Amino acid sequence: MSIIRTVEELEALYGVPGETSLVKELDRIIPEYAAFIEASPFVALATCGPEGLDCSPRGDLAGFVRIHDERTLMMPDRRGNNRADSLKNIIRDDRVGLLFLVPGSGTTLRVNGRAHITTDAELCASFVVDGKPARSVTVMTVDAVYFQCARAIVRSELWNPERHVDPKSLPTPGQILAVTSKARIDGEAYDREWPERAKASMW
Repeated sequence: MSIIRTVEELEALYGVPGETSLVKELDRIIPEYAAFIEASPFVALATCGPEGLDCSPRGDLAGFVRIHDERTLMMPDRRGNNRADSLKNIIRDDRVGLLFLVPGSGTTLRVNGRAHITTDAELCASFVVDGKPARSVTVMTVDAVYFQCARAIVRSELWNPERHVDPKSLPTPGQILAVTSKARIDGEAYDREWPERAKASMW
């Protein structure tokens, strides 16, 4: 096995990026990039901390990540499993990355920057859904924003319904928990109760 260990070796294999790969990167949000953020109901949040890296899904109604100004994004945090891995990381290392997906579009948007977490009551209330404010808000200062070309989405046929996997062909969360807990958790009960529990705690 031949392991690439230097940037020079990597560049010898891949070459250098062309102009279009470089000029698309900015340090602010222009209207063309804002359009993707405002249309996106899903973003992957990447963080790092003493325990390592984390990449966490964030989803809400389209446009849930708010553009405060051309250098600032605000993202509400909703109810979840309370692990708070991403938030713990941000407290200890403020570097973050976002990857926005827009259903039906091959183009994704990447944003890198630094973030902090606030529980300002007025700001959390401004993100209210179904009568419930955000638990906290992650405020991100943009360092770099650029679009990613559609090759990955096209190759994966991500939005092609004919390629969608039947959920019944995959292990359920309850089945996984039963295995990982060595049967301490009743997997069938977990799966049976989850829809109502999720409905009651979505926001």
